[in-house]
Amino acid sequence: MQNYRHSSRSCRWHVNKTNLCTREARHILESPQDSAITRDINRTFPAHDYFKDTGGDGQDSLYKICKAYSVYDEEIGYCQGQSFLAAVLLLHMPEEQAFSVLVKIMFDYGLRELFKQNFEDLHCKFYQLERLMQEYIPDLYNHFLDISLEAHMYASQWFLTLFTAKFPLYMVFHIIDLLLCEGISVIFNVALGLLKTSKDDLLLTDFEGALKFFRVQLPKRYRSEENAKKLMELACSMKISQKKLKKYEKEYHTMREQQAQQEDPIERFERENRRLQEANMRLEQENDDLAHELVTSKIALRKDLDNAEEKADALNKELLMTKQKLIDAEEEKRRLEDESAQLKEMCRRELDKAESEIRKNSSIIGDYKQICSQLSERLEKQQTANKVEIEKIRQKVDDCERCRGFFNKEGRIKGMSSAKEVLDEDTDEEKETLKNQLREMELELAQTKLQLVEAECKIQDLEHHLGLALNEVQAAKKTWFNRTLSSIKTATGVQGKETC
Repeated sequence: MQNYRHSSRSCRWHVNKTNLCTREARHILESPQDSAITRDINRTFPAHDYFKDTGGDGQDSLYKICKAYSVYDEEIGYCQGQSFLAAVLLLHMPEEQAFSVLVKIMFDYGLRELFKQNFEDLHCKFYQLERLMQEYIPDLYNHFLDISLEAHMYASQWFLTLFTAKFPLYMVFHIIDLLLCEGISVIFNVALGLLKTSKDDLLLTDFEGALKFFRVQLPKRYRSEENAKKLMELACSMKISQKKLKKYEKEYHTMREQQAQQEDPIERFERENRRLQEANMRLEQENDDLAHELVTSKIALRKDLDNAEEKADALNKELLMTKQKLIDAEEEKRRLEDESAQLKEMCRRELDKAESEIRKNSSIIGDYKQICSQLSERLEKQQTANKVEIEKIRQKVDDCERCRGFFNKEGRIKGMSSAKEVLDEDTDEEKETLKNQLREMELELAQTKLQLVEAECKIQDLEHHLGLALNEVQAAKKTWFNRTLSSIKTATGVQGKETC
């Protein structure tokens, strides 16, 4: 069996189409099966976006194809389940091409033979499948005999709809690939693959449990693409020769001829009637299942739509709140920027003022130091001059014998204590005056130093306030930015989840 591929599926399917120019294929003609077609259209892939809307483009195209085929093939007409195959084709090509490929599959690949002569060829396919089970899966074949489970009870849809009615679409696409490449016999490969992979579960079931497994659990198992891929690999690896199928077909026809010869016509008709009744009951059950699935899908879709609308309203409200928060944050940012600018201007003025005071105090201190230096120099010069003058006087006194008697050894005048006291008083007054001037200058220096210290303290205080203000401005900017960024991230995160 050839390997199947995913790419260019539409082109490859379209290559197999039949050129149709017959007027019977026009959908505008009346069909006696309109009601059945309309009923099946609403049950075909009700959860798929393209087919879920009543009266939508998908359902309209599907109705046209099914109706056109019912007019085109007057012998078979429309049969239940054809809508699923037509829908699969519509997902890959326009409706005209899909109709052509459908006709190709029905006529050239022999699918319509299954619907002829009271499904005689379909029962032949069931017999071939059971014989293949007897060869490939004997233990499961014997188990089905024990519980009286026949192939037509579980495999009718596999042959009539090519697995399109129950199984996931990505698995169905692969089956159609194989069908168009290898022919209708690939149904046996896929059917044996399904039975073989489910053997362990089926061996544990009774009659009712087996039917429920085929109807519910088996399609769910292949919703996993990995399981579907393994199934297709198993189906491709199984070798079923056409010679063997021909042999089983011959056995079936021989068996049917023997039964026809041995059976009374009334018994044969009764048996055929029972078989048709069973098929009718099975089809009605499948219709009920499809109707239930349709209702369930619509309820789920309505619930999902309501939830989506509620989430959309909540997201819109949150978006409005986020926008308002963003506007408030921008206003707060502008206000903080204005306050920061005012604070910077105030700090700049205070710094300029403090620098001016420092320069003024430095000038005063410089002048004070200069005055003290000048006074010290004048004092030293005066003391030096006085010492020189006193030495001159002493020298003159020592040289004069007459004057020497008026002075004692210390250089003071004898007997003139009053003059001495007067001289001492004058000297003391001069010293006191100099001391007072010195104290005043020291006091002025201390005041200047005190002012300098106060100015430095003010400068340090202003620098501290400036640092606090800058930190507050920076913290306010970070807080506003983080709050705005968090709001935007939150809004973006919620929308991202809803979109996934």
